[in-house]
Amino acid sequence: MKTTEKKFYKIGEISKILDLPCSTLRFWEKELSILHPMRNAKNTRYYTLDDLEHLKMIHFLVKERGLKLAAAEKQIKKNRRNVSKVHDVTERLREVREELLQLSEALNQIP
Repeated sequence: MKTTEKKFYKIGEISKILDLPCSTLRFWEKELSILHPMRNAKNTRYYTLDDLEHLKMIHFLVKERGLKLAAAEKQIKKNRRNVSKVHDVTERLREVREELLQLSEALNQIP
């Protein structure tokens, strides 16, 4: 999940960043009170960096930890900082694991 230094993201961009369908994002927005993307006159959603962070935490809690949406929202409201730290550590460990696998493959190719 890679981000740039943009201030606002359209739903398609968020969908690509999180590798989730737009319909899931729209559903989460409808079900969760912590998501409030801004809308323009044409009703296009614009997500802020804070919305993106909420979505990353929700994705982590729902898709990886197996929590239901209401439980994920409750965790974020109750202890956002801790959820964010656990998510960041998990993401970094995943990156390190990928690097180690690449190094292992490279070493196995040496005769």
